[in-house]
Amino acid sequence: MTDSEVSVLLHCAAWSGLLESQVQAELSERFNRQTDPSVDHQIEEVWTARVSKEPWLFNGSKFRLHSFRLASSRPASPKQPAGPQRPLPGEGELKHCRNGEEENLCVNDSPRDAIQSGVDERNPPVKSKNWDEREAAPLLTLRLGLTCYKDYLGTNWSRRAAELRQRGEVEFGDPLALLAQPLGVGGVLCTDDGQVVLIRRSQRVAEAGGLLDIPGGHPEPKAVCERLGRRVREEQIGVHMMQRRPVVSELFSSVCGEIRDEVNVPLSSLGAPVLMGVALNHTSAGRPSAEFYVSCSLTSDEVRRLYRKGGAEASESTEIIFLCKTEVMQLDRRSPLWPQLCPSAKGAVLLYQTVKPSRATTASEEGPR
Repeated sequence: MTDSEVSVLLHCAAWSGLLESQVQAELSERFNRQTDPSVDHQIEEVWTARVSKEPWLFNGSKFRLHSFRLASSRPASPKQPAGPQRPLPGEGELKHCRNGEEENLCVNDSPRDAIQSGVDERNPPVKSKNWDEREAAPLLTLRLGLTCYKDYLGTNWSRRAAELRQRGEVEFGDPLALLAQPLGVGGVLCTDDGQVVLIRRSQRVAEAGGLLDIPGGHPEPKAVCERLGRRVREEQIGVHMMQRRPVVSELFSSVCGEIRDEVNVPLSSLGAPVLMGVALNHTSAGRPSAEFYVSCSLTSDEVRRLYRKGGAEASESTEIIFLCKTEVMQLDRRSPLWPQLCPSAKGAVLLYQTVKPSRATTASEEGPR
C-alpha cells in the first residue's frame, strides 16, 4: 500500500520490534544540519513572521536524525554479504553499500523511491541469531545531531523545502543536508481489551488540525541534560553535553510521557515501549518519526474515562476513538477512516501492520528461551 503523504524509512519486523536495550545512539555535530548564510537568513525571516502571529511559539532544541544502521536479520554467508531487509509493498528497496552493510541515509523521496545507503567500513553490522545475542548487542544505531523548532519551520515546513532538497543534493550529495529533520515519536497505544487509541487533533494545533492521530511528540535534548544534572538554556545545548544511553532512554520514555500528557493514562499502566521503525512525513519534506507500540493494563472504558478528565495536554485533542487490533490490521487507502488519519498516524499504522509488535511484548514479558 502506498500513500503520497507517508512512507516507511525502516522497520524492525525481523524482531517484531526492538526494546530499549537493542537500540543505541551515535552522537556527533557531523550529523547536524549543514549551515548556509542564505538559508539561515530565510529561517530567521520565517521565524520572525510566525512569532509575530503566534507569540506563544517556543524554539526548543530537538534531535536530528541523520542516518541509521540496522543489523542484518539473517547471518551472512562467506560469498553473500548480509543484504538489506525486504521493503514494504510499495516501498523502495535499500540499495546495497559497497561492502554490503545496511548503513543508510534517511532519504526516501517518495513511497516509490529507494532509500539511499551510505558506508562506514569501521562498523560492520551485527548478525542476530537468537534472543540472547539480541540482548548482548544493539540491533539498531541511530545517528543523531541537534536541531531546533525554528530551523524546522524554516526548512522542512517552508514553501522552499523542495528547493532546499535540490540544493542539498547538488552541494552536499544529500537532499536532506539543509533540512532540520527533527526526530519525532508516536505511540500505538493498545488497551488491555485489545483496542488501539486514536485522538482527534484540535483545530488549534499547528499541523493536521481535525485529523485523527496517535499520541506523540518529540524526545527533548534538554531533558537529557537535566537527567545528567546539567541546567542549561535551550540555545546552549550541544552534542558534547549528551551521553548515548540517556539519549536512547529519552527516546523511549518520551513516547510514554506523551501518552500520559495527551491521553491522561498514568505511566504505571504502560508497558515497555517497542520500537516498530521510523516513518517519513512527506507533507513536511520527509520529517522522520520513530513509531512505538505501547501496551496498557487498562481497558478502553478506563482509558476513555481518564481521557475525559483531561491531562496536561488535553487542549491538543477533542475526541478519543478506539479501534480493535483487527480493524487496524485491515486499514488501507480504501477504508473510509484512512483519509481522516494524519500522516504520522498513517506511518504508525503501516509499521504496526508490518512489524506485528505484540509478539515482542510477549517475548519480553516471558524472558529469553
